[in-house]
Amino acid sequence: MKNNLLLLLLCVLVLTNKAQAQFSIANNRFLTFNAIIRVNQIEAGRNLNIGEDERALHTPERVRAFRDAIEKGFPGARITWALSWLALHDTTANYREIRRQLVDYYKRFGDEITFIPGAYFSNAYNTREQINKDLHEGLARVTEIVGKGYRPKCVVAGFLAAANLKYLAEKEDIHVCQGNIWSQYSIDNQDGEGSVVYPYYPSTEHFCKPAQTKADFIDCVNFDGWTMDFLAARREGFAGGFNSRLGVGPIETLGKFGEETGLKEMMHTTAIHFDEGYKLNKFAWVTVNWEVSLDIPVSGLTAWVQQVKARWPGTKFITMGDFGLQWRKEHKTNDFNYRFVQRGSGIGGSDANMEIKWFMNKNFRLALLRDWQKKEDFKVIDFTRYDLPVKEPQTLTRNWSLLGQINQKQTRPQDKPLSFSELSAEDKQLIEKNYPGLLTR
Repeated sequence: MKNNLLLLLLCVLVLTNKAQAQFSIANNRFLTFNAIIRVNQIEAGRNLNIGEDERALHTPERVRAFRDAIEKGFPGARITWALSWLALHDTTANYREIRRQLVDYYKRFGDEITFIPGAYFSNAYNTREQINKDLHEGLARVTEIVGKGYRPKCVVAGFLAAANLKYLAEKEDIHVCQGNIWSQYSIDNQDGEGSVVYPYYPSTEHFCKPAQTKADFIDCVNFDGWTMDFLAARREGFAGGFNSRLGVGPIETLGKFGEETGLKEMMHTTAIHFDEGYKLNKFAWVTVNWEVSLDIPVSGLTAWVQQVKARWPGTKFITMGDFGLQWRKEHKTNDFNYRFVQRGSGIGGSDANMEIKWFMNKNFRLALLRDWQKKEDFKVIDFTRYDLPVKEPQTLTRNWSLLGQINQKQTRPQDKPLSFSELSAEDKQLIEKNYPGLLTR
C-alpha cells in the first residue's frame, strides 16, 4: 500500500513537471516575479556598501510570509529568488536559515534560485572584468548552496553591460538575464533609458540595443525588471511631482497610494498587457522585481496576484528562466514586433486624458502621444533607431542610456514632440517600411 502511494505521488510529480514544460509563448499570458534578498541596500562591490544595512529586515519569518502570500493568491506560482553577494555568503543564523528555506521552495514549488550582482547597478561601480568574476563565483556559490549540480537558468542584474551579457552566454552557459530597466532615467543610482520593453537579444554594442546581425548578436535574452505604466514612464525621474516608475512595482503603488488605489494602478498596468497588448502581440508578459525587505504589507501582494488569476485565469506564473528559455527556443533572432496602446488611469503620472502608442522592433522604437479627450492628432515623443552605431560608457558612470533622435523623457532641446511631417525623410521612410500607412492615419 505504501509503495503504491509513493508510485502515485511520483507519477503526479512527473506529470506536473511535464505540464509545466509544455507551453508556448504564442497565445499565452505570463507573469514573472523576482524576489530580491540582500544584506545591504546597494552592494556596490563585495566590500563596498551604499545605503542601509538590511540584516534586521531579512528574517526567516518574513521570507516565509512573503512566499505564503504568493501561494495564497496564486497557488502553483513559481518565482525566482535572487540573492546578492553578501546574502549568499553571510554566516549569521538568519541568512543560513533563509538559504535553507529557498532550497526547500525550489524542491516544493519549483522556484528558481540565482544571483544578483551589485544590487541592480553593478556597472556603475565595477569594471566589466570584476563583474564577470562576481558572476562566475556568485553562480558557483548558488550551485554549492542548492547542491546536486543545480544551475540557475537566469541571472537578475538590474542593468548589465553587453560584455557581461556576452560572458554569461559564452562562458557560463546562461542565456536569460534581467539586464535592463526600461525607461529608467534620473532615478535611483543608474540610468538605462532607451531599450525595448519585452524580450530581445542584445547587441555587443550596447545592452539597450537589439542585435542587428550575427556579428553583434549576444545569445542571452535580455529582460526588463519592472512593468511600467507607459504614460508615467515617459517622464524624467520625479518630474512634475510624479514617479516615473509607476506601474506594478510595490513602492510606487502600494507604498505610495495604499492598497486600494495602489492595486487599481497595478491592475491597470497589468491590463495594458493582458488585454489590448495580448491582442496586438498574440502573447503578453508582466514582471516585477520585489525586494523582500520592503516595509509593505504582503496582503497587497496576495491581492494583486489573486486578482490577476481571477481576471486572466490562464495566466502562466513561472520563473523568468523558464519563460526566457522558451522565448529563446521560439525566437532564434530579433524577429519581434511589439505594439502597445494605453490610456491613463488617472492615478499619479498616468494622465487620464492621454493616450500613448508604442511600436518596437529590432530597427527602432517609436512612441506616439495625444490628448484623446480633445481628439488631438498624435505626435512623436520617442524615435530611437537601433540600426545606427552606438557605444556603451567605458568608465564608471551612472549614465548608460541610449537616447535616439527624439526621446520620451524630453531632457534635450531636440526632444520636443514632433508632428509626422517634421520627421526627416529618412526616418519617415524607415517607419513607413515597417508600418505602412501609420504616418497617414
